[in-house]
Amino acid sequence: MIYVGIDVAKDKHDCCILNTEAEELLPIFTIQNNHDGYEELFGKIEAVSNDKSQIKIGLEATGHYSYNILGSLLDHGYHTFVINPLHTNLYRKGQSLRKTKTDKVDARSIAGMLMTDKTLRPYTDISYHSEELKSLTRYRFELVKERARLKTSVARLINILFPELEALVPSLHVNTVYYLLQEMPGASFVADANLTHLKALLSDASRGRYGREKAIEIRNAARSSIGAVIPAKSMELRQTIHRIEALSSDIEEVEQSIQKIMDESKSQITTIPEIKYRMGAMILAEIGDFSRFNNADQILAYAGLSPSTYQSGKLTSSYSHMEKRGSKYLRYALFNAAIYVSKWDERFGLYLSKKRAEGKHYYVAISHVIKKLVRTVYRMEITHTAYQPL
Repeated sequence: MIYVGIDVAKDKHDCCILNTEAEELLPIFTIQNNHDGYEELFGKIEAVSNDKSQIKIGLEATGHYSYNILGSLLDHGYHTFVINPLHTNLYRKGQSLRKTKTDKVDARSIAGMLMTDKTLRPYTDISYHSEELKSLTRYRFELVKERARLKTSVARLINILFPELEALVPSLHVNTVYYLLQEMPGASFVADANLTHLKALLSDASRGRYGREKAIEIRNAARSSIGAVIPAKSMELRQTIHRIEALSSDIEEVEQSIQKIMDESKSQITTIPEIKYRMGAMILAEIGDFSRFNNADQILAYAGLSPSTYQSGKLTSSYSHMEKRGSKYLRYALFNAAIYVSKWDERFGLYLSKKRAEGKHYYVAISHVIKKLVRTVYRMEITHTAYQPL
């Protein structure tokens, strides 16, 4: 076997090629992160072996820096392994007591791991192509988080400019309120508004739900409002609402792309009650190829949801915390999915009640529901079957 370790960086990659005796077949070399560099790498690999079935190539999961070279390796038919940087860091430290870390050392450590760690699974085309879904779901997550932050700013600004408005509408974050405040960003603007124009504005924005009575109510509240008259705040409010609407449009476009990929995947995860395509997509995207896991417990460990273990001599910790070393997006999706599923599916609801009856804290009980959910999803994806409720 030939083992190739690649330490990935932004502009260049350091490479080490070992044989089964851990001997360097070539001096550790550096390639540029471009087409010529990739061709140089493939040429040197082919110079030591033409049998791709006898070649293992490993690199660390370094986010977007490794994406292009990973795709090129897969396109050339090489068995490629993507390794957690925490894993390689521990392996490197275990090889020497000296505090040594260089790109060349890292490249050799990765090659050494390929040689000694038989539990590593090759990265598959399924995992590589799921990167598109992962990119979309993470992008949507960040867009939604940014929109939530802006909505908080809107509530703050309304509390300054027209605090009485909140009691007159079901929510500050509806199209009718946004439409009103973009034209009249403050109580002083509403107080001076023509009643006929205000009525027409509210009626159009609410699709006829609000009429003359609501217009009079809002204008009277504005005329007696304690809201401040601060032009800078009014401008901030108008622009913040505009940014929220732009983000909502972007989120809708991203969700359409997620929906399309989910429809093409034909995954059965959405047959589980309350797991819709958005949450299901995040779970599938973060896990990737289910076949690279031997069991559901490995997925829990991958997500950082396994309890940490501390034992020394006769001391064993009874209050282990979650490791939280995996994908925060996967933990977020599984945590929320477990809550929703527990409310709407009898099987998971009864399981949550059972754990609560055992005296477990709500969040501890939810962690048990997550384990049950992951096992269910794992079985469904491996067997390509739909969820079977009680």
